[in-house]
Amino acid sequence: MIRLVLIRDLAWLVELADTEHVTDSAATLGVSQPTLSRALARTEHELGARLFERVPHGLVTTPDGELVVDAAREILGRYHQLVRDLAGRRDPDRGVVRLAFLDSMATSLVPRILRGFHELAPLVRVELVQEPGHDIIRDLHRGTAELAVTSTRPDGDFAWVPLQEERLVVIVGPSHRLRGRKQVALAELADDELVTTPVGFGHRTLVDSLLADAGVAPPVSFESADLVTIEGLVAAGLGLAIVPEAQAGLSDTLSLRILHARARRTIGLTWRTDRPLAPPAVRLRDHVVEEAPYSTAR
Repeated sequence: MIRLVLIRDLAWLVELADTEHVTDSAATLGVSQPTLSRALARTEHELGARLFERVPHGLVTTPDGELVVDAAREILGRYHQLVRDLAGRRDPDRGVVRLAFLDSMATSLVPRILRGFHELAPLVRVELVQEPGHDIIRDLHRGTAELAVTSTRPDGDFAWVPLQEERLVVIVGPSHRLRGRKQVALAELADDELVTTPVGFGHRTLVDSLLADAGVAPPVSFESADLVTIEGLVAAGLGLAIVPEAQAGLSDTLSLRILHARARRTIGLTWRTDRPLAPPAVRLRDHVVEEAPYSTAR
């Protein structure tokens, strides 16, 4: 059976233990003596123990009562700390924001966002989570992320503000047959091996869609969740890849412009609209939206 004891009841028990007098405790707490007596009787009933002995001069704490009062002091201390911590997290000047973002944004857009926001609100702590798009959506649903930088607008109760548009390019290694080209049609890639992200990733969905439009489905040689790793694999001659232009050339890869009008991806800021954002998250969101659009310069 679930026993119900309120935080208020615990505070009243501590006051009774400190004063050892119902009348004095009631005056301090601002309640009537009968109200306090009933609360004490209810708490003793809920806990199944007598907490105070009634004596002519007032109250004496029983051994069970001493155990309960000690625990009550500890619980009240944790509760008040919790209230302070929550207030601190929600303070627009000193609180906490939880921001999730795509791996490919780790060295470009996100640092620029954070630099500007840190200048505006230096005491606000931004907790960062770097993960794939499908994990970002999961964390937004769970509430473990409040804001997110994604490459697709989520379905459902989400707002989405475009921040940046990136051109997609084909990258090849220094010994690849296309190394001397400046541009390429995707239909030319049918017989090449592709290095890309796993199925289920937003980037993989975009790449597969572009290739399907061209009527080709190159075999996949390697998969990685990290675009930087993909670029390194291509530089090692293990296939070609379609990546944002900013990822090209980090190792020894060469980039080719794609002859396809949809060879671009849009990066945006998203958040849930079915629940209010905490003040620090509102402050970061408003800053990012005000600064958009962001250039694609490295």
